[in-house]
Amino acid sequence: MIEKLKENLKYSYAPYSNFHVSAILVCKDGTLITGVNIENASYGATICAERVAITKAISMGYKEGDFKEIHIMADSRKKAMPCYICRQVFLEFFDKETKVIVYNIEGEKEEYSLNEVCPLPFSKEDLK
Repeated sequence: MIEKLKENLKYSYAPYSNFHVSAILVCKDGTLITGVNIENASYGATICAERVAITKAISMGYKEGDFKEIHIMADSRKKAMPCYICRQVFLEFFDKETKVIVYNIEGEKEEYSLNEVCPLPFSKEDLK
């Protein structure tokens, strides 16, 4: 997975922050779906690698509960945790046991469950 994440980094479009991020979403059927961060001069239009992978999966016909884990790597010596917008999207589509695995550029990793990265969630249940 480490080499696939590193290879995918080259597709990142980050001319403003120069902070490149790669994500690989693993579906329960074994399919791997990639994403990279794509920045925009209008910063609010920027989209993170994690959300690119998830929206790509949804547009391919995958749905809530179809995901086993997501792997995330930034071109940094630090392990980059997903932003809170991404975590909110995780809550929409991932099971509570879905793994969130973060890596640094050297391949060191940490693994969390969705429950661990989103301990106090706001979800569709809150809208009922």
